[in-house]
Amino acid sequence: MSVDSRPGESFEGLLKRFRKEVAKSRILSTYRRKRWFTPPSEERRLAKKKAERRARRRALRANRTTR
Repeated sequence: MSVDSRPGESFEGLLKRFRKEVAKSRILSTYRRKRWFTPPSEERRLAKKKAERRARRRALRANRTTR
């Protein structure tokens, strides 16, 4: 990944744009997730848990707005 310097741009601005690009491409999150091996069963269990949490939050938000 590379970011070209714009005319008159400070190093801080260049670094900020680079960090934003890295975050948008999700390079670091992918690296952190793949740092250790997790069995497929564990990944499915975590995905199910995350989906349940997301559904619970959505239900709470829907309940708040209907009051």
